[in-house]
Amino acid sequence: MSELVYPPVITAAKTMFRLLDLRLDVSGSEHVPHTGGAVLASNHVSYLDFIFCGYGAHPAKRLVRFMAKDSVFRHRVSGPLMRGMKHIPVNRAAGAGSYAAAVGALRRGEVVGVFPEATISRSFTVKDLKNGAARMSQEADVPLLPVALWGTQRLWTKGRPRTLTRRHTPITIIVGEPMDPSAYPDATAMTADLRTRLSALVDRAQREYPDKPGPDDTWWQPAHLGGSAPTPEEAVELDRSERRTRSAS
Repeated sequence: MSELVYPPVITAAKTMFRLLDLRLDVSGSEHVPHTGGAVLASNHVSYLDFIFCGYGAHPAKRLVRFMAKDSVFRHRVSGPLMRGMKHIPVNRAAGAGSYAAAVGALRRGEVVGVFPEATISRSFTVKDLKNGAARMSQEADVPLLPVALWGTQRLWTKGRPRTLTRRHTPITIIVGEPMDPSAYPDATAMTADLRTRLSALVDRAQREYPDKPGPDDTWWQPAHLGGSAPTPEEAVELDRSERRTRSAS
């Protein structure tokens, strides 16, 4: 496929990384296959996660096609870019078509990026996962790779102001070992193992992160590490409240 949009976007992103002096730490990128289909399944703590998850596949010279809600594709600015980069729109009212498009891309040898938590985790821990990533991996018979991101929430996350000009922020990207879909009896079992692996990678990223929050900057640290982020239980209630507010409006 011709790529007229994606390479310039990558160049722009790398320029932004340099200007902001982001301290990017990528490990495990050797797990991304250089050819053939694969699913990258990442945790989700920031609105910018797709940029950094995709960056984890850059050393393998792979372009990741992300699944994203269809409203992003209808936006007058982001829409042309998303379509130009051949990302996959997700219509939650008609998810079968999005799923089929992703499986088709995998069978053509593409790398597809998925956020199986579906929404940003306010607690900065791994939420319950949807089984779509595992189902696609098994149906297309391609490996599933967990990806842990950390530090991205400090730039832009749910319930916090954007700080897109923040400089010198460490960003951790860890690509885990590929999961063989044939090793699991069904998508439920594969999803359970994915959550275990993803949680372990996120825990590693959090504990090895070079920055520690100051006394007035604990919001980006999870509660179990002494931060003031909501606990997983509190985050569930916040998400429910947000959904009720949207339904009522």
